[in-house]
Amino acid sequence: MKKYICFFFPLLFSSVACKQKNNQTGQNQKESFFPVLSFIRSQIAHVDTSLYPIKKIVFIDSIHSDTIFVPREEFRGLAKDFLETPDLTDEKYKKRYTEEKLFDEQLNRVIISYKPHNPDKEEIQNQEVLIAPGPSGDKVNSIIIDRQISNRDSSLQKTMIWQVDKSFQITTTAQKPGQPEITTIIKITWGEDEDE
Repeated sequence: MKKYICFFFPLLFSSVACKQKNNQTGQNQKESFFPVLSFIRSQIAHVDTSLYPIKKIVFIDSIHSDTIFVPREEFRGLAKDFLETPDLTDEKYKKRYTEEKLFDEQLNRVIISYKPHNPDKEEIQNQEVLIAPGPSGDKVNSIIIDRQISNRDSSLQKTMIWQVDKSFQITTTAQKPGQPEITTIIKITWGEDEDE
C-alpha cells in the first residue's frame, strides 16, 4: 500500500507549468479532479485490514489531554470527518470549484488545489493534494482539507490533514454565541513510519 501511483500524473507533468494557473475556458470541465475521497477510503480500508497499532492523541486549547491506543474497529469512526467531506469529483461540485496545479521547487512537490468560486456558499474552503515526484513513480504525500460548517447556533472550522500511510490530524475550532472559542486537535497515528 506504500505505492500510490496516480495514473494521470504523466499527463499532469506535461500540462503543469511552474506556478501557472489552468486557464478556465472550459479546460477544467474536461479534466478529472483528483479523487480525494476515494483515495482516503482506500487508506482506511488498508488500516482496517492491518495489524498496525493505532494511537490517538488529543489536545484541547493546546493542552495535551489524552493519549490512548484504540482498537482497529474504531479507526473508521475516527476518520468520519474525512468520509463526510463532499466529493469534489461529483459533477455538482466540480463546476463550483477551480483546480490549480503547480510545482513547488522548495518542497519538491506538485500541489493540486481546489478553491470554491463562491466561498460563502461552500463547505470546503480549500482542498490540496501534495504529490512527491520520483523516478519509480509519483506518490501522494498528503491531503489538506479546510472545511467551514455553520448552523444556527454555532460555527465550526476544521483543518484536516491526511499524511499518507502515517497519520491524520483534525483541528476543530468551535465558536458559539457568547462563549469563548475552543480549539480541539485530534491526531491519529499508525504504521511503522509514524514517528518520522
